[in-house]
Amino acid sequence: MTLSMTLGMTIGVKRSLHMMWGELIGVGLVAIASVIGVAAMMLNYPSIFQVFKYVGGAYLAFLGIQMWRSRGKMAIPEEDDDASPSEASALSLATQGFVTAIANPKGWAFMISLLPPFINPKLALPSQLSVLVLIILLTEFSCLMLYASGGRTLRQFLQQRGNVQLLNRVAGTLMVGVGVWLALG
Repeated sequence: MTLSMTLGMTIGVKRSLHMMWGELIGVGLVAIASVIGVAAMMLNYPSIFQVFKYVGGAYLAFLGIQMWRSRGKMAIPEEDDDASPSEASALSLATQGFVTAIANPKGWAFMISLLPPFINPKLALPSQLSVLVLIILLTEFSCLMLYASGGRTLRQFLQQRGNVQLLNRVAGTLMVGVGVWLALG
C-alpha cells in the first residue's frame, strides 16, 4: 500500500497500474501457497495448527504495536530528484510490485494468519481457494487504487510527521484487534 501511495504521489495513478498488476500476481501466489499450506496443516496436524494460530495472532498484534510506536516518518521524493520513477518502464514497475508482494514476510504472515478461519476442512479446497483468492485480489486492487489515487491529494498532508503517526496508530490499533480476534476466534 505504501508503494502504491508513493507511486501515486510521484508518477500518478495511470502509471502505477503497471506496478499493481505485478503486485496482484504476487499476492495471488502468496494467498494460494498460504491456503494450501494452512489446509495441509489443518488436516494433518490440528494441534500444531492451533499453536500456529496463536503465534500468528501474536505476530499480528506485534506488528500493530510496532506501527503504533513508529516515529511517523515517510520518505517522499522531492519534485527535483534526479532519479525519477516516472522514467521506469512498465515491466520494471510490474516487477517491483511482484517482488514487493512475494518478498514481504509480513504479507506471508498475514495471509497464513488470516486465512485459517475461512477454510472449512469439510468442503472442497479448490472452490474455497478460488473464492478466497478472488476476494483477496479484489480487495487488494481496490486498496491499491485508493492509495494511489489518494497519494497525490495526501502528499502535503502526509509530509507532516504527526499526521503519518496518527495514521500509523489507527492502523496499528486495528492490527492488534485482528491479532486478538485471530488468537481467540
